[in-house]
Parts: sequence; C-alpha cells; structure tokens
Amino acid sequence: MSRAARLGAFILATLAILATGVFIIGSKQYLFSSTYRLKAQFDNVEGLDAGGDVRVGGVHTGTVRNIVLPHQPGEKVTVVMDLNKSTHEIIKQDSVVSIETEGLLGNQYLAISFGSQGVADVRDGDTIASQPPLEMSDLLKKASGLLDGSQQAIENATKATANLDSISAKIDRGQGTAGALVNDKQLYSNLEKSTSAMHDTMIQAKAGATDFQENMEALKHNFFLRGYFKNRGYEDSSELAKDEIERLPQGIPAKTFTYSVKRLFDKQDSAKLKNQKSLNDCGQFLANNQFGFAVVVASAGMAGDSQKDLILTEARAMVVREYLVENFGFDDSQLKTLGMGKLTDVDVNSDGGWGAVQILIYPVGTEIPPNKQNQARTASKANSDQPVQASTALTTKPQ
Repeated sequence: MSRAARLGAFILATLAILATGVFIIGSKQYLFSSTYRLKAQFDNVEGLDAGGDVRVGGVHTGTVRNIVLPHQPGEKVTVVMDLNKSTHEIIKQDSVVSIETEGLLGNQYLAISFGSQGVADVRDGDTIASQPPLEMSDLLKKASGLLDGSQQAIENATKATANLDSISAKIDRGQGTAGALVNDKQLYSNLEKSTSAMHDTMIQAKAGATDFQENMEALKHNFFLRGYFKNRGYEDSSELAKDEIERLPQGIPAKTFTYSVKRLFDKQDSAKLKNQKSLNDCGQFLANNQFGFAVVVASAGMAGDSQKDLILTEARAMVVREYLVENFGFDDSQLKTLGMGKLTDVDVNSDGGWGAVQILIYPVGTEIPPNKQNQARTASKANSDQPVQASTALTTKPQ
C-alpha cells in the first residue's frame, strides 16, 4: 500500500471515530432527538452542574441545559432542563423535581416524579414544583448531635448504676423505709393490710359511681323528667367527642359558612335544631365540590356558665354535623366538629349574643388535627387505676 493510501485510510478512520464520538455525545445531550423544555426553581443547587442527568423513574431521559442565577437577593435559582418527548405522557403538572445524589458521595442529578392520573400535561417552558435537596452537612450535624446525646446517655446510665448500687447497699443494711420493709416482717404485714383496705375502698367508690351514672340514665328516660332533657336536645355525653378535633388546623379555609345560633336553634340554652334547612347551601357545597376536610365550629355568647356553654357548643356542632351527613352525599370522615365555648369576638356574639356556628372548609392536603376522643382515651388509660368521677355530661340528638 502506498504512502498516500495509508494516509487516506488514517484520515478516514479518524473521521469515523470523530463522527461516532459526536453521535454518542449528541445522543446523551439529546441533540439528535425531539425534546421539550421544563424549568424548576431551588434555593440552593450545590453540586449540580449544567449537562447533568435528568431522570424520570430512575431512567436517564434528559439533561440540565443551564442554571440561571437570580437577578436579586430573595429570588431562587432557576434550572432549565431538556427532556425527551417520550416523558411527556408521565410528567404532569403535579410532578415534583428534586436534587438527588448517586450513592453517598456521588454526582448530583435531577429526579422528576410521575404525575397523577387525570392531571393536566406539562407544556413546553412550564415551571414545575421542586423540593429542597438533602444536604450532607445537615446530616453530619444531626449525626454528631446523636453521638453527643448517646455519650450523655451512657454517662447518665453509669451514674444511675452507681446510685442503684448505693441504694441496694443501704437496703441490705436496713436503712430507710425500703430497708425497714425488707428487714421488718411486722411492718410489711401492717402495710399489706392497709393496702388491701384501700383497694376495697376504691372498688366501692367505682361501684358507687357506676350506680350513680345508671340512676342518671334512668332519670333521663323517666316519664316526668324525659321532657327536661329532650327540650335541650341532648341526653348522653359518650358520643360528643366522637368526631371532635382538639384544635383548628393551620392555614386559611378555602370556604366558610356562618350561621347565627338564634337562626338555627329554638332556644339560647338548647341544641335542638329548628331551622335546619338553612344549612342546605353548605351541604350542597360539600356534596358537589372536592375538599380536604371541614370543621363545624360552634361558639356561645358571653352569658351563662362557661363549662355548660362548652358542652352546649360541642352538642350544637354534633347536631349540625349529623344533619349534613344524613342529608347530603359525601364522605362523613371528612367532617369534624369543635365546640369553642364562649368567645369574645363581636361578630360571633352578634344577633342577641346567642353565639354562632361556622363551617370551615379546608383544601385538599390540609393536615387534620388529632381527635379529642383519642386524647381522652389516652388520659383514661393512664388513670385506669384511679376512682371513677361521677359526672352529668350531655350529648345531643338531632331533631
């Protein structure tokens, strides 16, 4: 082969290698395929560079085109991405972009979550939601704090063990009350008798409280006294906190319905509905619109006993909830209650000072506060060995 032929072959091989490299790099950067562009904003993109991977479901489907700094303090860093057209069917308006790390100390890349079924598709140039990256410096600080806490716990355990050794030695020598109990059988016997007598007294107290509650229940159904409870719209308190939350949630309601107590109920001290049809506008809204959850909030005027008004507002909230649940088709687990008792707000105490009922409707995603009944059960379990306290709490019945 002549020298010219060898030179020509070398040039052809070099050009083929160069073209292959351009094709590989271009494919990785999606220079030769159909793409569309999305944007996301972050407070910090530490470790992410232009040309980095964009992954959807763990699959490389795009690249970081460029990173744009904000024009002034307080604004966010904008990341521009080029994505393959094949991802357009799974990336939706509710998809979220996050900055992830390959392994513990690997390269940074962008990960985009799948969108929800039925949500609108993204369009070329749209900006989608993002979540802040997990920074290793924060993890190291937390790990250091945990190690410091563990060291302190070990030191405390060592001190507690030394104290237990000292206490055990004193008990063995008969010092203190515990030592006297261990070494003096007569004192132990007397204490055991006293404990047994106290236990019998507690059993009798519980039995007396149970009898009292049964007598009160019988009085409620007595021919002469039944009307007294019925006129007030309640009989038993066991169901008052069934759907009641302990507080209002964070955030602003998407919709609020406000009703005067004087308009809804027949008496100032009653939980008996007289004009329940005025609640129909709220019921229709709940049945025809999507929402996270709603709360029936009842409040009383400034007159009367505070404790009775608290129970009365809980009863009114329960009555309103039961009417809406029974007459309108929506998920009843989304409707909660909250009795506020007395409030000093002028608007709430208008219309003769009877109080008000508000139905606050919160958007999807709002966190529901804990249920008051769960809190009561926890307290009841903690005090299960204590004598039962008799009470005359009340519950409502819708009319």
